[in-house]
Amino acid sequence: MTPEAKSPLPRVFKWLLIGLTGAIFVGANAHFVYMAITTQPACIEHIKEKGQQPNQFRAAASAC
Repeated sequence: MTPEAKSPLPRVFKWLLIGLTGAIFVGANAHFVYMAITTQPACIEHIKEKGQQPNQFRAAASAC
């Protein structure tokens, strides 16, 4: 069998798989951008002053 006589199915399958992977990648990133733009996390409780015990940290700049 010569290379010209091979079925084009593997080539089509390869390109469909590449296209599907690219579409999923673009869609997921579009979702991340959408969520970053439209949502804002709520303020969480944190200590306002430096803690008395080790490993007690405060927020660098409070937005609340």
